[in-house]
Amino acid sequence: MPAIPDALILGEQRAAAILGDRLGSTDPITRADLSAAMMQAFGGSDADGLWTQRDSFEILEHALVQHLGLRPLSLRKPCDVAAACDLLDRLPTHTVRSEEQVEWQQFSTPVDLAALAVVLADIQPDDIILEPSAGNGLLVAHCGRSATLQLNELAPRRRIRLTQSFPDALVTGHDGALIDAALAAAPRPSLVLMNPPFSRSAGRGADRHAALRHLAAALRRLRPGGRLVAVMPEWFNPHARIGDPTWTGLQHASLRASIRLDKCYLRHGTSISVRLLVIDRVGGGEVPPTIESGSIRELIATLAVPSRAPLPPLPAQPGRPAAISLFSAARATRPRPRPCHAPVRNDVAAVRYSALDTPAPLLGQVGVYLPYRPSRIRFETAGEHPTALVESVAMGSIAAPIPRYVPLLPERTVSHRLLSASQLETVVYAGHAWSQFLPGKFLPAREGAGLEESEQGHAYRKGYFLGDGTGAGKGRQVAACILDNWLQGRRRNIWVTKNEMLLEDARRDWTALGGLPGDIQPLSNWKIDQPLALEQGVLFVTYPMLRSARGASSRLQQIIQWAGPDFEGVIGFDEAHEMGGVGGGEGALGRKEGSLQGLCGVLLQNNLPGARILYATATAASDVNNLAYAVRLGLWGPETAFANREQFIADIRKGGIAAMELVARDLKALGLYTARALSFDGVEYEILRHELTPGQIAIYDRYAEAWQVIHRNMERALELTGVVDPLEDRTLNSGAKAAARSRFETTKQRFFGQLLLSMKLPTVIAAIEAHLDANQSVVIQLVTTAQSILDRRLGELSAGERADLEIDLSP
Repeated sequence: MPAIPDALILGEQRAAAILGDRLGSTDPITRADLSAAMMQAFGGSDADGLWTQRDSFEILEHALVQHLGLRPLSLRKPCDVAAACDLLDRLPTHTVRSEEQVEWQQFSTPVDLAALAVVLADIQPDDIILEPSAGNGLLVAHCGRSATLQLNELAPRRRIRLTQSFPDALVTGHDGALIDAALAAAPRPSLVLMNPPFSRSAGRGADRHAALRHLAAALRRLRPGGRLVAVMPEWFNPHARIGDPTWTGLQHASLRASIRLDKCYLRHGTSISVRLLVIDRVGGGEVPPTIESGSIRELIATLAVPSRAPLPPLPAQPGRPAAISLFSAARATRPRPRPCHAPVRNDVAAVRYSALDTPAPLLGQVGVYLPYRPSRIRFETAGEHPTALVESVAMGSIAAPIPRYVPLLPERTVSHRLLSASQLETVVYAGHAWSQFLPGKFLPAREGAGLEESEQGHAYRKGYFLGDGTGAGKGRQVAACILDNWLQGRRRNIWVTKNEMLLEDARRDWTALGGLPGDIQPLSNWKIDQPLALEQGVLFVTYPMLRSARGASSRLQQIIQWAGPDFEGVIGFDEAHEMGGVGGGEGALGRKEGSLQGLCGVLLQNNLPGARILYATATAASDVNNLAYAVRLGLWGPETAFANREQFIADIRKGGIAAMELVARDLKALGLYTARALSFDGVEYEILRHELTPGQIAIYDRYAEAWQVIHRNMERALELTGVVDPLEDRTLNSGAKAAARSRFETTKQRFFGQLLLSMKLPTVIAAIEAHLDANQSVVIQLVTTAQSILDRRLGELSAGERADLEIDLSP
């Protein structure tokens, strides 16, 4: 909404002051008087574009409101309204309309009708008065300046006039159809005076139920026992049948008076008939007969004001529970002495192993798996993996090549068996692969994410693919490969993974092998447009961050500049399947574009030809198209059977899963791939059953009832926010409705899952104690503890916020 110029506001104030002086006399005000006042105030005519004829009527209303504030009418009984009728007779007829007036149904309440509404309202000294569509304030102008007013108006210029006329009022700019939710934090009104739009709604345009929506929202906002006086369209029939929208709007309320008035809007430029309704928010009562009148002067001679019911006392506000501090216990607890240990020797040594000219013999086959063993090397001191590993028969029948690479690692990683023989084998073969280069020389393609052969290009180092399953320790192996290169002088390395929460896992694996936590630094420590002040270390990057950019700056370029053109460190792509789909292709819904984070991963490899690339994922590729990110394996290009990536994908896809298996076998035979998994040999399963107690069943049922209440309130919230239309029984925003219900169902399922889990704990604890008494080990898996997100939120707090921390741990 554009700002309103100060010159326009000052001009309106001057015109209102001029017209206010005329209202103080007994002379009538003509159209010529209006134009003269506007020309004097603005220094020019409407032909000069300084104001419009419609503006002159708006300013007349503004002047009338200010006049009534200075010279209020005494309105104690219906016959007092005659003075307002006399005032109306002195005013000119509105003969000009604007598009905005028609669009927003800005037909202000005539001064005599407003006076009649105030008399019927029977205002009490302690009333809080709400006008949901206040316009220029004519309807509340008779209430007196001492009244407590809440005035709502959508039009910005009218809101400014309201603040000038009622400086002590609460003035807001919400949709009147949502006033009950929009003013939830304000005191509830005991009296509502309203003249809503009849057939237009914000966000809906033409709306035959607009007035009813405003009325229903105001009634919900009204304090129990309070009164509402509304100017409604003539069609609004309080005698409607149950199920009619009119009847729905009057539920939980009592109609005290219904008055049909003809031609009371003639001075405002329309002959429309209206109904004036008096509604009390109390139960019971019969619907009174409708009073019909041709004019307000005729009506006030015989009209009786319905008495108001006393307001019930407001319910007591519940006290705020005492805040819980996570740090009070820490401050009150005396620190325990920390034990000191003698330094541990951590000498760097070559990892000694013997190469086998003849592959190690295969072990006994179990189903489709073979027990895993390093096929070509035997370590002198390394131990076996804590849990037996297996590989498929197809992979186990292929022996790896004889390696020549000797890694450098801290001596204790081998002697203390911090790495098993299978994990050390990965370090050896990764180094073996990195000592080789792809055939040919290449330059990054000018467009896309490919490489182009060029005599002026660079030799690209081969990569290694670690396809181990869960439990084989891929993170520990990535850390070992980086540490090997770190100890050989390559002190800049990059660790790319799925999300920021895995930072602590990476540091855990790194420090377990002898590194320092500070060696691994997240890229998020630096702004996207500043150089990385990290002389040496492991740069921790997430895939979403890898693809992020702002303006001319991007994280990808920031990383490439930090690494430098001669970079030869390790780039470990943990969870490498996150780059899947880089090549696009055909999906269930047609052609798909390439994944952006996959493209950025490939571009990172293309711009650092000397980098030692390590792909680590348990789900290498469910589709051959997803292997497009593995550009350093030599699957296509010179000296291969496939000229380019597209041909590789097309031919392998024709061969199906058998062709994919052949690719994996060939990669292992070249020393570029390994894939092992935990063996479940000897594992037995037994279901521990917990019988719910009557008390637990009662708790579950009580919570189920509570969630039913939440569900009903959610449906009501969808109505209040305009997502659904209860009057027409249709959805206005299907996306928002689906999102809200999805969030509700997800939260509900998570809640009841946690509830049932807590109910099972007595049985689980008893079983744990029984196993411990039998001298058996117990492993408990904790998931979705939200520890990482809590740590991040606490890390964002200042020292002052931590000292005064308040956390609500209620359900």
